[in-house]
Amino acid sequence: MTKEERIAKAVALFKEGYNCSQSVVVAYADLYGFTREQALHMSASFGGGIGRMRETCGAACGMFLLAGLEKCAIEGKDREGKAANYALVQQLAEQFKAETGTLRCRDLLGLSSKTPVVSTPEERTPQYYAKRPCVKMIELAATIWGNYLENEKKL
Repeated sequence: MTKEERIAKAVALFKEGYNCSQSVVVAYADLYGFTREQALHMSASFGGGIGRMRETCGAACGMFLLAGLEKCAIEGKDREGKAANYALVQQLAEQFKAETGTLRCRDLLGLSSKTPVVSTPEERTPQYYAKRPCVKMIELAATIWGNYLENEKKL
């Protein structure tokens, strides 16, 4: 599957009703040996700015979850592995912020800090998609991740 196909898959998943994090993770999870169902489970809590708390953008969180699959410390004492993961996450975050100005879901959605946090997701209607930048954030995160993999010759 090409990078462009994976980006399109991520966007299509969101439009099917999956959260922003799930959409990004599922689009690339097969590269790491994960099934669609496993990817949906491991990324489920990161949508809506982490549990719909409107904190770090779920699309960015999905990208960071993929970074952990790519580079991480398998041993607790592996400081180099941790540093490699953190450096990659910071690099990805900077690219995301350079395009959006922020990593915060609340800011991306233009919500006030006084907007109440509720757990019930909104119904996915044409109006929902029209007023939200989420599709663009998913496309951006999936593109940044795809570019990273292309640069590393893994896609």
